[in-house]
Amino acid sequence: MFTIRPYFSLLKAGWVLLREGVVTALPKENAPKPVLFAKSVARVVERRRAKDEPQSKILATALTRLGPSWVKLGQFLATRPDLVGDSIAKDLEQLQDRMSPFDTDAAKAMIEATLGAKVEDLFVEISEPIAAASIAQVHKATIVDTEDGTKRERQVAVKVIRPGVRERFNYDLKTFYTAARTLNLLFPAMRRLQLVPSIDELSRVSRLEMDLRLEAAGLTELSDNTKDDPGFRLPAVDWQRTSRDCLTMEWVDGIKMNDMAALKASGHDLKKVANTLNQSFLRHTLRDGFFHADMHPGNLFLAADGDIVAVDMGISGRLGKAERRFLGEILYGFINRDYYRVAEVHIEAGYVPANQDVASFAQALRSVGEPIYGKTAEQISIGNLLSLLFEITELFEMKTQPQLLMLQKTMVVVEGVARKLDPNFNMWTSAGPVVVPHVTRLIGPLGKLDEAVDGLKATSQLMRLAPDMARRAEQLSHEIDAMSRHGVRLDKPTIDAIGKAEARHSRSGRIALWVIAASAAIYVWHTIG
Repeated sequence: MFTIRPYFSLLKAGWVLLREGVVTALPKENAPKPVLFAKSVARVVERRRAKDEPQSKILATALTRLGPSWVKLGQFLATRPDLVGDSIAKDLEQLQDRMSPFDTDAAKAMIEATLGAKVEDLFVEISEPIAAASIAQVHKATIVDTEDGTKRERQVAVKVIRPGVRERFNYDLKTFYTAARTLNLLFPAMRRLQLVPSIDELSRVSRLEMDLRLEAAGLTELSDNTKDDPGFRLPAVDWQRTSRDCLTMEWVDGIKMNDMAALKASGHDLKKVANTLNQSFLRHTLRDGFFHADMHPGNLFLAADGDIVAVDMGISGRLGKAERRFLGEILYGFINRDYYRVAEVHIEAGYVPANQDVASFAQALRSVGEPIYGKTAEQISIGNLLSLLFEITELFEMKTQPQLLMLQKTMVVVEGVARKLDPNFNMWTSAGPVVVPHVTRLIGPLGKLDEAVDGLKATSQLMRLAPDMARRAEQLSHEIDAMSRHGVRLDKPTIDAIGKAEARHSRSGRIALWVIAASAAIYVWHTIG
């Protein structure tokens, strides 16, 4: 059903962008007339303080003013440099933990409501918030363990959902969809960027992030997957004090990986840590198909024993067997400079249309891969590399794959953290010991056996469903035959409902047309004047 409400939300967002100096900061070069007009208006209405704000922080400040949902949108767009460009994506990365905390009493009320017990019965004490993000904030607390009949105090981290964040997100989500569909309508070339599916992905990820039981389950699943892996672990979950709106987990003592001075003073081998981080992420991705998708340095700690401890797993990613196979073959192809195979894999996966020339695509991939060989990390520009990849995907009609965007961004973030730990870090060299055995297994006899087993399972399932499918096919045949003889009939309630919906649509459409016409008249008047 058409509604004008999201358009008013877009107007409000536009006003905030004007006031915060975002529009003024847009480049003039090759800008269309509407943008130039907006820039002239922005100079008049923007806040004086916005003029003194560093340009790299202007957009983050504006989104923070718009609220938690917009901050979450900004964080998501930071994973889409193909949409917003490398520079803006980098600016949006500053949105991590920028939200103001909410009142501790409100947090305690949320804890009591979701856990069904008094805070003082659950915790010995609970601190003021120590970190606040768009979805939740974190408190440090003390609990009493009574294992073996002995009482011991232990520190924990308590994550609490923001009050009202779900309702606000659902409201703002309609605005995001409206913006995506409007851009698709006005700029057909943008449809390849899969804007609406990207908002679908944002919606899915955010709804999962707003149920802290799912984050707790993710932590325990990844812990089980990595229990035998060297140098990487996650905090243990306290399920007795965890529910939808509250997550209690082990308190992590360690050095945050954004504190380089402390890391260097710790005496740990940071080159080894960088290698462990990268290889751990690749194992999670290729071996398990389940990975921590928010591994920025603020979410990573270096423990006293040298282990990497990852926290805040509100965002996670999954890859199916087929996607892991293709990803492994693509990485393997780049490592071995087999660009023709990489091109074939893209087409087999459906990422690039089958009508594209494989040899030409392989040649384009060679232009991406060759510059990185024999160079240290500081000589490789990840931003330029990604820009070239996006140009190639557009050239060969490759649609954006929303399910892989999270993986792609996380891979870049992990490499960035590793590079800070070791300036000479090279992701490709580090990846080899993990990727090569994995792909060798996939394309070898064991991989073929796995495919055969999967095929047998699919055949068995199809045979179980065959009787029900036959019954449904027969029923459908009868219904089609009846429609061909008597036509499609609608009952009176259905006809009345269609009439009412059409009337509402017409009224809303007329209002929208008046708003558009008025805006156009103002623009024309300003242009002529």
